Amino acid sequence: MNEIKGLLMKLCAAYGATGREDLVSGAIREIVAPYADEIREDAMKNLIAIKRGKGKRVMLAAHMDHIGFVATDIDENGFVRVANVGGIRKLNSLYRRVVFESGISGVLAAEDRDHDLAGDTTLRKLYIDVGAKDQAEAEALVTRGDMAVYAPDVFELGGDRIAGPAMDDRAGCALLAAAFVALKDCPNEIVAVFTSQEEVGLRGARAAAFEIEPDVGIALDVTLCGDPPKGPPIAVKLGAGIAVKVLDSSLICHPGVVRKLEDVAEREGIPYQREVLTAGGTDAGAIQLSRGGTPAGVLSVPCRYVHSATETVSIADMKAGGDLLTAYLMEAGLLA
Repeated sequence: MNEIKGLLMKLCAAYGATGREDLVSGAIREIVAPYADEIREDAMKNLIAIKRGKGKRVMLAAHMDHIGFVATDIDENGFVRVANVGGIRKLNSLYRRVVFESGISGVLAAEDRDHDLAGDTTLRKLYIDVGAKDQAEAEALVTRGDMAVYAPDVFELGGDRIAGPAMDDRAGCALLAAAFVALKDCPNEIVAVFTSQEEVGLRGARAAAFEIEPDVGIALDVTLCGDPPKGPPIAVKLGAGIAVKVLDSSLICHPGVVRKLEDVAEREGIPYQREVLTAGGTDAGAIQLSRGGTPAGVLSVPCRYVHSATETVSIADMKAGGDLLTAYLMEAGLLA
């Protein structure tokens, strides 16, 4: 369990805004390359690692990108105006430390302190204070088009829980990388795709699935937890096991994939729970619709406070997900 925790901490420390995933990709490449028969990057900057096999071709997808803020302008006083890249709530963002790819830090703030945090879903009045005294000084630090993300403050909570930004979806990337390394003598061909630009429309997965033409697709991502006080209306709990998705707004999972994952979990004694998510989406939505269609499913890591700077996951849930994924991929038949 400590191994997957260390892997997660390493990946969460890497800068990787949507469309700027190179540092995350480099960190993952170092981990999986020695265990791959082939590893490459495609035009969308997806990282693709392959283990050859004679059985079914299985595409596994976990996205590397992280929601962030793009610099749209710099005013005369040196404040950097921003817009969101991916789904960001103002309530989760005010007065947070953010960092640019260059390493420059800033404070994300708003024009006034009289905010309608619940009703204002735009970021039009947000800016980043990079400590510049005027426009010229700020322009020496930040260029229009640069992207900032929540600063990588990752910390442990209790016994096995980790909190910080970018758990969505470095948790999925860590789970996939660990399973890829652990998988030995697999009868199927495994194509692990660490995808780009998921947060703005599943873009990397869509391109990769078209090229790969998988027989089955499985996405590894996070999902909401309904257990905090007045939490989201979903029957998923942190620490209760990996979640097997039934549906979300991007896909209805193939029933044969769902049943097979659950059958394997029960046979192997792996803790799992069913996920029915009425919003959101994952790379599996793009895989399912590729070419003539692909049977697809999702293994979801339960996560509290999704799309915030303190997304919280359980290492035990991730371990269960890795065990289930590895056992499932060893099956000759991938549909129940």
